[in-house]
Amino acid sequence: MSKAVTVKTLMEMKQNKTRIVSLTAYDYPFAKIADEAGIDILLVGDSLGMVVQGGASTLGVTMDEMIYHTRTVARGAKRALVVGDMPFLSYQVSLSEAVYNAGRFLKEAGAAAVKLEGGATVVDRIQAMTEAGIPVQAHIGLTPQSVHQLGGFRVQRDEARLLIDAEAVQAAGAFSVVLEGIPKTIATKITQTLKIPTIGIGAGSDCDGQVLVLHDMLGLTATHVPKFVKQYANLRKNAIDGIANYVREVRENIFPADEHTY
Repeated sequence: MSKAVTVKTLMEMKQNKTRIVSLTAYDYPFAKIADEAGIDILLVGDSLGMVVQGGASTLGVTMDEMIYHTRTVARGAKRALVVGDMPFLSYQVSLSEAVYNAGRFLKEAGAAAVKLEGGATVVDRIQAMTEAGIPVQAHIGLTPQSVHQLGGFRVQRDEARLLIDAEAVQAAGAFSVVLEGIPKTIATKITQTLKIPTIGIGAGSDCDGQVLVLHDMLGLTATHVPKFVKQYANLRKNAIDGIANYVREVRENIFPADEHTY
């Protein structure tokens, strides 16, 4: 088994121009599969509120739910760096609460780092967490927890603001930054400007790495798939076909056959 991925590994990958591959995971089986497939970062995203819980946004996800899912993912990851996503209101209320909740991901769930949304407005959180020994991945651009403030899931095009945010989170101590829903030209400029790795999602091919939502890229969702997603499988169809065959065989008394009987 290759060496476990650390924050230091990711910095070396940027310096060596080796692309970083990140993927969300929410449970033990898929974490184990993704880990064995060679994923570098397993992000336990608050996107679980939508793809696992069926919600319209990520806003309803709680800290306890995030701890539970992160714990199961950490059990399945041997090589990948596990990052726990800080849910809405887990870090916005106060500095002390932000550090405490971030620490729970490491202490209770077995994560190696946390991710939080926001640029210049959350640098005090990033700095405090980093000083407490908690590695932080920042997230700027289209930030889903601010969906109502942004007026929906919209591409963010304010280059000056995005550059300020990117440099601010780096200065605060973030070890990497997710760039979501940003035009390629802006993401390229940010990537060239920063010393820390950039992880793109809908931000073009010049980022130091890429992240996708597991259920989107494996074709597990029945809802709209964003433009930036490439579907590498159609597991939803495979699952429906398999379950439909099971239903048919039970109805027709084909299953269980003699080989499935004690």
